[in-house]
Amino acid sequence: MYQPVASATPRGGSPTDSGDSVVTLDQVPRWIDAEHRSASEYGNEDASFSSAYFPDPLTPHSGTENGGSGSVSRFPVDQEINSKIYLWRGNPWNIEVDAVVNSTNENLDEAHSSPGLHAAAGPGLAEECATLGGCRTGMAKVTNAYDLPARRIIHTVGPKYAVKYHTAAENALSHCYRSCLELLIENGLRSIAMGCIYTEAKNYPREPAAHVAIRTVRRLLEKQKDNMTAVVFCTTSASDTEIYKRLLPLYFPRDKHEEEVALSKLPADVGDENGETIIDERKIRIKPLPKKPASKPTAAPIDLPVSGVGLARRSSSYLDSYLDPAFMSLIKDPDERRQEQWEKTAQAQRGFNCAKMLGFGDLGGPPLSAAEEYSLHSRYLSKANSLNLSEIAEMKIVYRGGVDSEGRPVMVVVGAHFLLRCLDLERFVLYVVKEFEPLIQKPYSIVYFHSAASLQVQPDLGWIRRLQQILGRKHQRNLHAIYVLHPTFGLKAAIFALQLFVDNVKVVYVDRLLQLFRYVPREQLTIPDFVFQHDLEVNGGKGLIVDPRTKYVYHRP
Repeated sequence: MYQPVASATPRGGSPTDSGDSVVTLDQVPRWIDAEHRSASEYGNEDASFSSAYFPDPLTPHSGTENGGSGSVSRFPVDQEINSKIYLWRGNPWNIEVDAVVNSTNENLDEAHSSPGLHAAAGPGLAEECATLGGCRTGMAKVTNAYDLPARRIIHTVGPKYAVKYHTAAENALSHCYRSCLELLIENGLRSIAMGCIYTEAKNYPREPAAHVAIRTVRRLLEKQKDNMTAVVFCTTSASDTEIYKRLLPLYFPRDKHEEEVALSKLPADVGDENGETIIDERKIRIKPLPKKPASKPTAAPIDLPVSGVGLARRSSSYLDSYLDPAFMSLIKDPDERRQEQWEKTAQAQRGFNCAKMLGFGDLGGPPLSAAEEYSLHSRYLSKANSLNLSEIAEMKIVYRGGVDSEGRPVMVVVGAHFLLRCLDLERFVLYVVKEFEPLIQKPYSIVYFHSAASLQVQPDLGWIRRLQQILGRKHQRNLHAIYVLHPTFGLKAAIFALQLFVDNVKVVYVDRLLQLFRYVPREQLTIPDFVFQHDLEVNGGKGLIVDPRTKYVYHRP
């Protein structure tokens, strides 16, 4: 598909004559070799942009000429780093580098990827993306490059922007760039071409996004310059090109004059050693733990769990390492979190667990915060996507149905297939998290066949409560209803206890199949044969039911 370029293009960041031509690195202008031109000259490249709109940051203004005197530059001149920076006007996938960056969405959809990349790479790219299990905001994943001149494609998901959550979006965007460069190094690659990792649909302002991109690359190159040979900033619009031309001298000064002028032109906050925004009030401070109330001394100090789900004991620093970067700036002060966790755990230990006394399992324990719940769900989903859980799928305990009468997707649960004695509960939880993930993004329903389930040993409500916490608040918020077929008195009592001690769940009890079909059409469900037989045995009566899969007609006397 791609043909090599016969002659080198002019060194001005202009695209090649043919969009399908391969552009080698020696044809892309290096930042260190670029001419020092004023903003007015750059503005002449596109009549729609004036020098007034793009002031030259290297032209001193009155009152600021000496504003940086006596200060230490936060981005000193480093010619070795500068030699690795390139600026190119065009699509990154036309350049012959080790890796190119694709700005996409969490589902890695072709429709939401960088325009033109999938068409240039070929159909194999979409097929491989479908196997990756999506990608979280701020993270990155790598695939083959297929028909592109590059060796690999690194996919990353930029954040949505809102003024209220400016810091969270800024740090998430910084993490996008850092993740791409870290993946580059981890895969033994050394050169990368990246476009602007944001889309108009996500409303990220162009110039603040460019600041984040350039300073993040600078900070990582300071640590990893021996592992990279080239970072190409690619722009596809005149406005982005002019923004990068104005901002590159601030973070990659080529001489002492640019370094001095940058002292007065750089923003007040240029982030930490990784380029992320610093929030002073959220820095971790060493403080003594709150004193426990006077009580009978314990034999050993209590190791407080981060969550009350009883699945694993984690320290708060371990939990933080799994959080999405967009959440990092929204977490409470570490000292406050630790004190709240202490108080909740102490209260749970003193409480009288009525549900446990009634044999329903342990429904107590401190509730999870939103960040803890998010981290717990993310860890389980990540692990589930990395495992082969086909043996759980073959048991047909949980599987997708069609849609209910109002068009909501349906998840089917068969209680009699839940064989507790021969089921690995941990792997089953992973399978449930993986299967439910596409559904919980929007309203959905659950159909639970309790037919003959009382003949099998079922898990207690404490285990179900823990599973609910792993699925998270989104699952609870979008769950429209649970339709329970053939409920027993014991099941109703257990569900009543769950509703009493936990968040309210809308449950619709259905005594016969014909009644269930009012809520979920028959053609939308795959129903095990024994459910039909159980319905006849329990209800009898009038009417008949035809199983469309077996074409067997069940006559009722």
